Amino acid sequence: MYRKNIAMKKIVLVLVFAFTTVVAFSQKEKTVKHNPDTNLIETTYYYDNGKVSQEGTFDMAGKLHGEWISYSESGDTVSKGSYNKGVRTGKWLFYSNEGVKEVEFSDNMIASVVNRENESGVVTKD
Repeated sequence: MYRKNIAMKKIVLVLVFAFTTVVAFSQKEKTVKHNPDTNLIETTYYYDNGKVSQEGTFDMAGKLHGEWISYSESGDTVSKGSYNKGVRTGKWLFYSNEGVKEVEFSDNMIASVVNRENESGVVTKD
């Protein structure tokens, strides 16, 4: 069971890295504005087709901070989670045709992964 957990964590980590790399290189346009109420930089990245690719905020030091949401080119949500001064924190959700993976991060490392199936609504822990 322990090896299965490590293998699943590695697979999710590779998928997260691959997704982040693909999204980062597919974006050309972005909007950036400072929100004086939160003192954060609000950023939205766009695909070539004009649809939103990612949206989230940076702190004044330029580190990812707060909620980030990523979308597919068709507009479906792909992932959602939060950063704290550049470090992934808490529960992240990764959406696919197979269902939703809930990935818990602790100190920027994967602490746990839970699969949620689309059809049955049954939650299984890997």
